[in-house]
Amino acid sequence: MSAAETAEPRVLFVGGLGRSGSTLLELLLAQSADVCAVGEVVHLWERALGADERCGCGERFTVCPFWQQVGEHAFGGWSAVDRDDVLALKDRVDRTRHIPRLAKNSLSAEQLADVRRYADLYTRIYRAALAATGARVVVDSSKHASLAFALSWAEGLDLRVLHLVRDSRAVAYSWGKQVRRPEVVDGEDFMPTFSPFEVSKLWTAQNAAFHLLAARAQVLRLRYEDFTADPAGTVRRLREFAGLPDDPEALSILTSGDSGSPRPDLAPSPPAAPFRAHSVAGNPLRFSGGPLTVRRDEAWRSRLPRRSRAVVSLATLPFRVRYGYLGQRGSDESVEKS
Repeated sequence: MSAAETAEPRVLFVGGLGRSGSTLLELLLAQSADVCAVGEVVHLWERALGADERCGCGERFTVCPFWQQVGEHAFGGWSAVDRDDVLALKDRVDRTRHIPRLAKNSLSAEQLADVRRYADLYTRIYRAALAATGARVVVDSSKHASLAFALSWAEGLDLRVLHLVRDSRAVAYSWGKQVRRPEVVDGEDFMPTFSPFEVSKLWTAQNAAFHLLAARAQVLRLRYEDFTADPAGTVRRLREFAGLPDDPEALSILTSGDSGSPRPDLAPSPPAAPFRAHSVAGNPLRFSGGPLTVRRDEAWRSRLPRRSRAVVSLATLPFRVRYGYLGQRGSDESVEKS
């Protein structure tokens, strides 16, 4: 095996509650050849292997050349993966209720074996994705804190975690909308919806978990609002966090006015057509064929019902204060290490 195949794969894991801008950020990062974005790998077992849904490239999972190459490299072919066994293992390891156990300094021999076997499945996929693309970093936008905790127990994995936060009221508004899932091939399906109170519980639990994870892994916190205010600066900071050099070409996808301060070296070139990442799940934005436009979505301010806003505001108050969503909005980016 080559050195690249035996080296620790480096993954930038995007965590937090969905509808916080992770797909847009992932697509933006994936414009560089040294970054490989694979979407929400946590859903691969059900949606890709089980339902043969469309990859972000538009092809079904079973005929996508990239994913077939990944499967061959990682497992000797996807047919060698016992999906029922993986799902049973996932249930024993990758659930929010298991986070208190995964946050401990030690596990029983049986628990450790399960966690490491589960994490190894992802490590193999990350390594295979890097081998297939020649990239240096894989972006996994699975978001689930329980998976991030499981990966923190992995052997031979360079894990960097981005904790992406968005105003809870905006997230609640987004989860209340009915959104069609274009990756579904047979029939029609929609993304799940949640009530404002349900979103409040999920938002609080996920964010609290990523604070806890900082004792086990490198965690960088980023607000969606800061990302959309300065996408170019965000890309530079994330590339640095991921151990990648600054790359002006990484910003060429941004349309005029989206990249923060004007850059003479980028001005002469028109926005490039985005590269469609081979993502197995995520926001429908990943199927978009037009230039990426980074604009802050604040429709919730006028469309979230007053009662819903009051419920979410009160239920999520402690973390909204912590993240600067009350009064003056200061930047809340930090790197936390154990």
